Amino acid sequence: MNSWNLNLIWNTRSEETTGNQDYALSAQMAQKHDDEFMIVSICLAGGILTFALIYFVRKYFQGGQFKNKDIRLDAKVVIITGANSGIGKEAAIECAKRGARVYMACRNASRMEKARQEILDKSGSQNVFGLELDLASFQSIKKFVQTFLSMERRLHVLINNAGVMTCPKAYSKEGFEMHFGTNHLGHFLLTNLLLELLKKSAPSRVVTVSGFGYKWGRIDKNDINSEKDYREWVAYSQSKLCNILFSRRLARRLRGTGVTTYCLNPGLINTELMRHLNRFLMIAAKPVFWVFFKSAKSGAQTTLYCAMEPSIAKETGKYYSDCRLKEPRAHATDDAMAEWLWNISEKLTGLNR
Repeated sequence: MNSWNLNLIWNTRSEETTGNQDYALSAQMAQKHDDEFMIVSICLAGGILTFALIYFVRKYFQGGQFKNKDIRLDAKVVIITGANSGIGKEAAIECAKRGARVYMACRNASRMEKARQEILDKSGSQNVFGLELDLASFQSIKKFVQTFLSMERRLHVLINNAGVMTCPKAYSKEGFEMHFGTNHLGHFLLTNLLLELLKKSAPSRVVTVSGFGYKWGRIDKNDINSEKDYREWVAYSQSKLCNILFSRRLARRLRGTGVTTYCLNPGLINTELMRHLNRFLMIAAKPVFWVFFKSAKSGAQTTLYCAMEPSIAKETGKYYSDCRLKEPRAHATDDAMAEWLWNISEKLTGLNR
């Protein structure tokens, strides 16, 4: 075999070898591309499923919604305490949208005015007014009522919404522990001072915002002001139990007047009410709160339900959660304790003088 034939055979074999190598390399690159595509597809599908799961979990935890969009509040007058933030502000927006004259009762005048402008913008109403009210001061409460009575001759809905939660040990102007003094005694006095107007405006409603914390609440008759033993959660829970017992007793006292009372649990809500909790914990838990806690708008739904729902117009003194009637635990239906609490509250606020 001559040298030319040998070269030809060698070149042919070299080309075959190179071709095989190129094919193998192309196959490897194609496999790598397919693997990468598969990984991206799996990640994308996982992301979509995770997003969908988070969306539906969050939607579920938003709770019951007040869906009756046809109810109007034209010519109705509404007072909402603590209407400058959270569920109070959301309730004010919705009431104003439906035509009510809304009175914001708030402690901080500058924050109240800023929130009032927002409520005006979002509701499209011009009938939103702000009056200063510090529920930790009986003098402020009396001044608020006096000013309101000079401006209005009717009151159809009083929403006792404002409150404090797990704050450091502090006392109201009259020397009452802040949770008990603000969450209960402040609203107790305010409601009683407005009762005659509510009766004249009947049918009317008193809506008091309690909370799930009542479940752990116990009223210590020997230390209701938490002077001997102060623990933040204990004091808060006691005040939320007081809200339910107050509403229950008020209903009995108002039978036949056309004024009905409602108490509610708004649910777990990520609002300024939790501002006294550990700051680092609050920042770290924000994603969890976003998923599992209600928005302020969702938190306001049961308040709106109790304030407007026609089907419960004849009900009174009951407890609601997620826009549904709910039976509270036994210690929150203790009528003897409710009567004791009413009597001591009259004494402490000076109503029985």
